[in-house]
Amino acid sequence: MLTDPADFAAPVVYDLVLRSRRTVLPDGERPAAVAIAGERIAVIGDYDEPVTAQRTEDLGDLALLPGLVDTHVHVNEPGRTEWEGFATATRAAAAGGVTTLVDMPLNSLPPTVDTDALAAKRRAAEGRTWIDVGFWGGAIPGNEADRKGLHDAGVFGFKCFTAPSGVDEFPPLDAAGLHRACEDAAALGAVLIVHAEDPAHLRETDTAPGFDRFLATRPAAAETSAVRAAVAAARATGARVHFLHLAAAEALGPIAEARREGLPITVETCPHYLAFAAEDVPDGATAFKCCPPIRDGANREALWAALADGRIDFVVSDHSPSPPHLKTGDFATSWGGIASLQIGLLVLWTEARARGLALERLARWTSSGPADFAGLHRKGRIATGADADLVAFDPERAWTVRGDDLHHRHPLTPYDGRALTGAIAATWLRGERVDTEAAPRGRLLRRSPR
Repeated sequence: MLTDPADFAAPVVYDLVLRSRRTVLPDGERPAAVAIAGERIAVIGDYDEPVTAQRTEDLGDLALLPGLVDTHVHVNEPGRTEWEGFATATRAAAAGGVTTLVDMPLNSLPPTVDTDALAAKRRAAEGRTWIDVGFWGGAIPGNEADRKGLHDAGVFGFKCFTAPSGVDEFPPLDAAGLHRACEDAAALGAVLIVHAEDPAHLRETDTAPGFDRFLATRPAAAETSAVRAAVAAARATGARVHFLHLAAAEALGPIAEARREGLPITVETCPHYLAFAAEDVPDGATAFKCCPPIRDGANREALWAALADGRIDFVVSDHSPSPPHLKTGDFATSWGGIASLQIGLLVLWTEARARGLALERLARWTSSGPADFAGLHRKGRIATGADADLVAFDPERAWTVRGDDLHHRHPLTPYDGRALTGAIAATWLRGERVDTEAAPRGRLLRRSPR
């Protein structure tokens, strides 16, 4: 609800007031004025309500959105900073309207599987982030004794793989290991986030350039089978389980069954699964390679239907970049990951707009949904008491992606040359406009005990 405009009558001088005729609030889009005191939203009133502030900005018809919360980002620092680092990743995030991210525990060296590795992550990030950053811990074979320490140190939960991760230092869990990870998560009150592919359904690929050959090696059945196994482990242990980067719409079946039972199961998907179709991937275009893979156009539309009706909870990037030399012309050996952190909102809006979907839904899928999932209770919404993490968004601007214009460490992205609609005009973090030419003011976050 809007704050009573009478609250503006109090003799208060706010730090900043942002006015927009298209303010996207939790209960819908409307003209509004958002008054900020310190780092928080203090009052929300009518667009033309008189108010005293040190600074006032009228955005007119630019939409005012809550800052995005991206809970699936591979920053890779320390150890593989040449792939992506905190400075480059968070600069790109801020340019894309992302004000909070949660970093994945693998692809850095060491991976975040014990408290020493978490401390190394925090040292690497301290003072080098333009947005707020939290951390996932890892659940791998052999780190069972380290999980409580990671939880106590403030990680947001634990990530595991059911198939090889692509890096040797972060091996997958077998069935017994998955069950134990669920037991540990349940005992700690933590969430277990699962990369769900069943290795029994995966096949080796050859060096043929066609994407269809690669797709055949990672069929939808691999996702569905792994989802069923993880649901069974959740059912047996009472664990809260979340499925990462769902690509196969058929895997939504066992997730829906689990939810009908009352199991605490959630699921995300990513912009690339909602924007691309396998039949449109050019031969040799390994910028499109990711795991699970992009599937066909009918599957894409089924994902959109599931997102629209709530069977998919939210959308995050799975930003997983690498140096260009690891993205060879060979689908068998190239790195599987897509760089999209800066443009995820714009990709999603382009596709959502074409389907007649409103900005209000976009805010739920990219801001409040992932914030609620991660327990970031002051993030992801324009509401009294929330952090003043905000985005001025032009929903009408048409432009074309050029990889060289992005702030990611490397320009390689499958969106290069793609026409998009929508642009970020400004990003505010806790009440201050983000200026990547100034000193970074992002904070390192710990899981809230709430």
